[in-house]
Amino acid sequence: MTCPSLSLSCSPSAISDLLVLAGPTAVGKSALAVGLAERLGGEIVSVDSMQVYRGLDIGTAKPSPEQRARVPHHLIDVVEVSQPFDAARFAQLAVEAVAGIRARGRVPILCGGTGLYFKALFEGLGEAPPGDAALRSALGAMPLPELLRELAERDPLAYGRIDRQNPRRVIRAVEVIRLTGRPFSEQRAQWDGGPQTAGHGCLLLGLQRAAGDLRRRIDARVQEMFRRGLEAETQRLLQEGLGQNPTAMQALGYRQVAQYLAGQRSLAETVELVKVRTRQLAKRQMTWFRRQMRLRWIRLEGEPETEGVVEQLAAQWERRERGSKPL
Repeated sequence: MTCPSLSLSCSPSAISDLLVLAGPTAVGKSALAVGLAERLGGEIVSVDSMQVYRGLDIGTAKPSPEQRARVPHHLIDVVEVSQPFDAARFAQLAVEAVAGIRARGRVPILCGGTGLYFKALFEGLGEAPPGDAALRSALGAMPLPELLRELAERDPLAYGRIDRQNPRRVIRAVEVIRLTGRPFSEQRAQWDGGPQTAGHGCLLLGLQRAAGDLRRRIDARVQEMFRRGLEAETQRLLQEGLGQNPTAMQALGYRQVAQYLAGQRSLAETVELVKVRTRQLAKRQMTWFRRQMRLRWIRLEGEPETEGVVEQLAAQWERRERGSKPL
């Protein structure tokens, strides 16, 4: 089963009856997803824009080899770090993965924190044109302030909403405007359905933690990543073309370590910067999920007993399967 690469228009059954486990980075999704998959007879579809890249292992906190041996995972290690990948491709591959999981009589569990990928799967990507490699390269060579000036002049609404610190998103907005002659914000509006449309017919579960708890987990994760060899992993990936892929270079940790390797800051400063950027990402993720998806929130505290939380989440799925409303 495939969907068009630009405008997802599969039948509702292709993206319904799924168990979604979403939430910010470091909240504890992966371990619970594995437990749920084992409990329900499921397989996991990763909804993470950086885990699709082979080699981006430590910095993206990919499920461990042991976890992947226990439960089949999909949409992990899909492309090389030098290759392009986008939300449209994700949506197509995710629908195919879900169809395969169902064909095996198993439960599809979508687990991740990339809001745009969830949106691409559930609502489509409107009518924005495919990327133009030559134009994108030319835009990538332009200074960010110059791109922002053009965006502000040609689409003030997009300029006011976009993350102006994210060159990849700014370049895409200007690219679409140049290719179509129309405001980028106008084209996005065609698929901005909001929280009432995302994930219709699915059990949408969201994991959250108190701010201080999540911050401690983020800081500990970042420390562990550097202890496990994030610096060496980044060095190797730069030799394999990571630096030439603007999308992959947005992965938290790798960009900052690459700057450290180029002499822009000390290692200690780099570690702290990665912690700060990860906290900021988690905050943006929570804001997106609250606004865009009708998640049934589950609050985790400290290090909860995984088995107990899995039973709680599995019970909601089983009640739904029996035709009852989840609690």
